[in-house]
Amino acid sequence: MAKLPQKLQIIPLGGLAEIGKNMTVVRCGDDIIVIDSGLMFPEDSMPGIDLVIPDISYLLDNRDLIRAIILTHGHEDHIGALPFVLKQLDVPVYGTRLTLGIVSNRLKENNIAVSNLIAVEAGDELVLGHFKIGFIHVNHSIADAVALSLKTPVGTIVHTGDFKFDQTPVDGRSSDFHRFSELGDQGVLVLLADSTNAERSGYTMSEKTVGVTFEETFRVACERIIIATFSSNIHRIQQAINAACKYNRKVAILGRSMLNVVGIALELGYLDVPEGILIDIDDINNYPSSRIVIVTTGSQGEPMSALTRMAMSDHKKVEISPGDTIIISATPIPGNEKLIFRTIDSLLRQGAEVVYEAAAGIHVSGHASQEELKLMHNLVRPKFFIPVHGEYRHLIKHAKLAQELGMSKDSIFVAENGSVLEFTREKGQITGKVTAGSILVDGLGVGDVGNIVLRDRRQLSQDGILIMVVTMDKQSGSILVGPDIVSRGFVYVRESEQLLDEARERVKQALEKCEVNGITEWASIKTSVREVLGKYLYEKTRRRPMILPIIMEA
Repeated sequence: MAKLPQKLQIIPLGGLAEIGKNMTVVRCGDDIIVIDSGLMFPEDSMPGIDLVIPDISYLLDNRDLIRAIILTHGHEDHIGALPFVLKQLDVPVYGTRLTLGIVSNRLKENNIAVSNLIAVEAGDELVLGHFKIGFIHVNHSIADAVALSLKTPVGTIVHTGDFKFDQTPVDGRSSDFHRFSELGDQGVLVLLADSTNAERSGYTMSEKTVGVTFEETFRVACERIIIATFSSNIHRIQQAINAACKYNRKVAILGRSMLNVVGIALELGYLDVPEGILIDIDDINNYPSSRIVIVTTGSQGEPMSALTRMAMSDHKKVEISPGDTIIISATPIPGNEKLIFRTIDSLLRQGAEVVYEAAAGIHVSGHASQEELKLMHNLVRPKFFIPVHGEYRHLIKHAKLAQELGMSKDSIFVAENGSVLEFTREKGQITGKVTAGSILVDGLGVGDVGNIVLRDRRQLSQDGILIMVVTMDKQSGSILVGPDIVSRGFVYVRESEQLLDEARERVKQALEKCEVNGITEWASIKTSVREVLGKYLYEKTRRRPMILPIIMEA
């Protein structure tokens, strides 16, 4: 009989000290389970980058040990990297029906087979190697979210996924308090818990409060109503449909991702829509504006989203009219504030009434606040705790909450992406690091843009580029033509002729000096030109453009 493992490892590859890119590896013996496979949207310091995904070098090095990828829910920060991961790893993917419905759509768009997707339900258990995995229903801002229990020979791990404790959920299904308490009674070795709202005191409001606000807004609106929200928030869309039914309005869905997710939710039975309520966007002009509701994308001010195009009078099918009521039912993701407020300003200029996040009750979070986090800890009562899913300050705050509940500081691990956390039945410690970080996706390129390219892009965006072109005699090293200088994003050429003439003269002097000193290697000549030109331009402008010397030989 094979000897049972005496220790297990938890290795976060993403999601720590950042919002998004969630991916956690759990290893017991020669079995690996991967929890989630998310992406992160680029920061302002990443010009031109489309997406950021986790570095999966560790998984590629241990591909034969991976038993499955387990998904907690269908948000992009938990499933968005799957199309890139599954191109390199052929492993089964387990998730609830709605989660896999959204994943399936993403994989088909990327021409990836969906045969590895295996649907599970809350309450199910499955055995994979040394792991017995349980799926626990939790409330979140997307339907069909689950927490996970992983029973191993060493002990039980509980991973909350993203969650909150909603006492009055839209679908009537509260988080499974009983199962968490049951696991706590049986003994939990390690808890990994969502830290996104660890700074917020009290409780997160129920999703139903948004429905009440919708109904109040619908009651007083005289013209068309446009609701912008996340396409994945099925419960929010359901409440918009409920309010439309109550006030005898038709509902049109607008935006590619919104159409996709609503279609999946209808097909799988996650949306309850009375017959005749949904209409095609092309048919909205067949009804009085007072009987129309449009549910659309663009709650984050995304430049190509439907709401933003409406705000800029650039949408082919919908134009904003004075008297329209626009409800932006979402809170700004950090970094998106300017985009959203620019969109709101444009809508207001067109005469629309805009209701946004500052209005109480138009949006609620899907994450647990402090009192709910305390409740989770008291239900599960873990021996060790790892705060996950949040920026560093969120992790620290969650760790302090655990200490307030009586947990020893030595039993709490505020880790980094790539940390190897090793646990036995009695002891936990950080024992090392594996490769972890960010892979940048730019168009069709995955990982081909790194720090050097980003540095160059930042320099180009800040000070522009100066291209110096000269033709030289290969034998003598004398100048035949030029130097000519081309400026882009540095100075306006017509107003800077004196500066550029002097720059040409400095280049000539540098080239003549190279000729006198017998320097004939093009690389050395280019370096000399770059140094002289860079020093001169900084003295005159206090700017550092990218300087690109081009030497042609004749």
